[in-house]
Amino acid sequence: MKTLMLLRHGKSSWKNASLSDHERPLNERGRNDAPRMGRLLYSQELVPDLIYSSTATRAADTAAAAALAMNFEGDIVYTDRLYHAAPETVVAIARATDESISSILMVGHNPGLEELMEDLSGHAERLPTAALAVFELEIDTWDEFGQGQSARLAHFWLPRAIA
Repeated sequence: MKTLMLLRHGKSSWKNASLSDHERPLNERGRNDAPRMGRLLYSQELVPDLIYSSTATRAADTAAAAALAMNFEGDIVYTDRLYHAAPETVVAIARATDESISSILMVGHNPGLEELMEDLSGHAERLPTAALAVFELEIDTWDEFGQGQSARLAHFWLPRAIA
């Protein structure tokens, strides 16, 4: 069994209109929510073996803050491919993961993460900023993972519901 976690980036700031979408940083709420979700993963003993993150500032900062809060000791792989990635791109990234990795945390954007969550769970669920979905996949190797495959939604957390 493999575990796939989908974490949408934290809430971003729109204060500086001169920044590109890719450069937008986290706002105060985003800076608070990212470590909150990391602490949650740590407390639930769900620290991933590997983190993939979009290179967008708000996603990269979310990944780094969550990793620090969960005492993550593995690698964070920053990839442009996750910037506004379609579900099939997220699946392709996961499929290329070494089979020794049991759990992955993907930090990215909507609508792709939300669409993948729906594909895997079979029902539509809103994925607001800093929300986290944890899926259990009945596969032995990542290359068996395919879009349209059903998976068990083991956990779904919203940052505002976490103390």
